[in-house]
Amino acid sequence: MITPDELSDVPLLAGLETPVLAYVAGAVEDIRLAPGEYFAREGDERSLFIVMEGHAEITKVVNGQERVIGERTHGMLFGEVPMTLSTKFPASGRATVPARILRLGVTEYHTLAAMAPSVTTSVAEVARRYLNDLQGWAAVEPEAEVTLIGPRVDAAVRELATFLTRNQVVFDRVTPDEGAADHPVLELPDGRRLMAPTLRQAASAVGLEVSPAGSDYDVVILGAGPAGLTAAVNASAEGLRTIVVEAIAPGGQAGTSSRIENYTGFPYGVSGDDLASRALQQAKRLGAEIVVTRQATGIQPGAHTVTLDGGDLLQAPVVVIATGVDWRTLDVPGVASYLGRGVYYGAARSDSALARGQDICIIGAGNSAGQAAVFFSRYARSVTMLVRGESLEASMSRYLIDQISAHDAIHVETRSQVVGLHGETDLTEIDVHDSAAGQTSRRPATVLFVMIGADAVTGWLPSAVACDQHGFVVTGSDAADSAAWTADRRPFALETTVPGVFAVGDVRSGSVKRVAAGVGEGGMGIAFAHQYLALQQGSIR
Repeated sequence: MITPDELSDVPLLAGLETPVLAYVAGAVEDIRLAPGEYFAREGDERSLFIVMEGHAEITKVVNGQERVIGERTHGMLFGEVPMTLSTKFPASGRATVPARILRLGVTEYHTLAAMAPSVTTSVAEVARRYLNDLQGWAAVEPEAEVTLIGPRVDAAVRELATFLTRNQVVFDRVTPDEGAADHPVLELPDGRRLMAPTLRQAASAVGLEVSPAGSDYDVVILGAGPAGLTAAVNASAEGLRTIVVEAIAPGGQAGTSSRIENYTGFPYGVSGDDLASRALQQAKRLGAEIVVTRQATGIQPGAHTVTLDGGDLLQAPVVVIATGVDWRTLDVPGVASYLGRGVYYGAARSDSALARGQDICIIGAGNSAGQAAVFFSRYARSVTMLVRGESLEASMSRYLIDQISAHDAIHVETRSQVVGLHGETDLTEIDVHDSAAGQTSRRPATVLFVMIGADAVTGWLPSAVACDQHGFVVTGSDAADSAAWTADRRPFALETTVPGVFAVGDVRSGSVKRVAAGVGEGGMGIAFAHQYLALQQGSIR
């Protein structure tokens, strides 16, 4: 415990009366930190920290990279700006060597201020000195890593733009002159140009990992949605050698959500890509390996060998299937010819350019469709939601229904569905059937987002991993009831019909299709994996 004599050496507290120092000694948290350990995170609630021993550095995420923007040594403060302005921490603090740091909470700080008013004056003066530096960092514009060249409306350009955005790659976008033949073009910082690159080529060019570093792991996680990333965080935190294999980008379908309002801990909501970015950084920091543009093509049940496209083999005693779902396709004649030319499956924040100034339509009545409608209403002239059912209530959260109802630019047409698409090359018109009136009408439409549910893509799994009639992987009691389960014990709650292979998130039969549920299953899956590993070790002995 800190003593009043030690506190008297701190410039902020020097000269204070003994009873005041005694109060501080009893009120602070006395924290011992190892090198690299954080005592404050950007976005945390305010506190005042005082460095007593060692050295700390202040970091801030700028353009997706954590940068050191300051340092603190004996007697120096951190938290002076949040305390003065009643804001959250604008930066993070971590020890660089073994350190001893005191933390004074908000209530304790105000009590100290009442006992010694000079303290607030001193803290405010320190805050003023740092504010200019913080404002400078906040004003730094993202520096583009690459330039994407291609027309605004093009399937391949949209796919690459979405891929770069979801993988946190900052890029400039250039629309070429009419008649330019080759697109998309990805221009790299050294001047090289990749003509119509595959996603894997683009990923490799911008420094993303596309190949596993090894072949033997403790846990192989297939899919980097909320469930998969949470499994990676929990597995790597426990010291398990963990690899995550993702086909497109971390975040899964949730990563495309413009704002998730019902996720605990974010009172004002959080975008899907922000949530995915945080989880990805956490998993990497804890040691998980993440590869993108790769997907599994098979699992050998007995050996737990996972085959990736391209032929790479991964071996692990535990495999976690977290591959999520893919958007269901629109059953309208000729839809394939309009993909990327007016018809788009799903919706991402990077699609705002498509919606700008347009009258757009969204097919769907789930939360994803509602979030897209609210987001695009900031850019589009109007947003029309085409809903096959009687209302939104059966499939959408109340908070989204209320937001949609309060927005003049969003119109909801129930008992309506698209039955025809028209346009020579790009989409120009759609036929909408109103089942209530029994009439079909044609209307102008150049942008149509389709969000009509999703299906599990599990055809690549071996027959030993049983699925239900809809293709979702069965686990737990359902797995136990399957003829495919042959072990002499009951499966764990999230275990498939192959011992040691688990399924979590949307791909699992009976799962709740919500981000929070996926996060919970990701953590539970690793807890059950530990129990499975313990069984295996016991049988070896």
